[in-house]
Amino acid sequence: MADIHPTAVVAPTAVVAPDAVIGPFCVVGPEVTIGAGTRLISHVVVDGFTLIGSGCTVYPFASLGLQTQDLKFKGGRPGVRIGDHVTIRESVTIHAATFDGDLTTVGNHCHIMAYVHIAHDCHVGNRVIMANAATLAGHVIVEDQCIIGGLSGVHQFVRLGRLSIIGGCSKAVKDVPPFMMADGNPLSVHTINKLGIERAGINDETQLSLRRAYKIIYRQNLTLDRAIQALRDTLPESPERAHLIAFLEASDRGITR
Repeated sequence: MADIHPTAVVAPTAVVAPDAVIGPFCVVGPEVTIGAGTRLISHVVVDGFTLIGSGCTVYPFASLGLQTQDLKFKGGRPGVRIGDHVTIRESVTIHAATFDGDLTTVGNHCHIMAYVHIAHDCHVGNRVIMANAATLAGHVIVEDQCIIGGLSGVHQFVRLGRLSIIGGCSKAVKDVPPFMMADGNPLSVHTINKLGIERAGINDETQLSLRRAYKIIYRQNLTLDRAIQALRDTLPESPERAHLIAFLEASDRGITR
């Protein structure tokens, strides 16, 4: 039997792993699934069509899976999926998607700090760190290993690339390419995310290539199409080059300059 505090309210149809812990004054709705070893410390609300993976820790006053704030919501079964080994700190809100069958998702090994808001239809990758009071509007995509600084706001439909970092108190209204460091309001890209790239184990040759990529995109006054062609023509092939080019080619909102 799961360790459920007597003051918690857990719907009989909720699926709670035998070694999960549901702390004092938590509320768990009827369509919720909570994975092995996950702990809701206290005063946590989990509702809607929500799945929380294994080994997660959810701190007091977090609210997960409740109805989207999007006024286009017309009912159905949109939901939330949270991966394994995710830390969700105090007063975090993660809302369900808007349309029937769609999901808001958070990957594995993420660290979501206090007062973060993840809105409807967002997709947050693996090993993402969101600092205190960072906010994602609807339909934002955050790729793996991205870091978002505290008190930052990300506009709807914006994409933040893999291993990018956004400084605190920033406002992102266009895509931030992978491997880049951006800061400010208005947001601008200053250099590559050198420390993050090193920590990710990317080799020296590829690091040099990414520094050259930054100069091509941001220092040569090229249009985006010409910058992409220059990346193809001048940089050695690598998975990182391929990912960067694919990200740039898929940008609908344009990239942060």
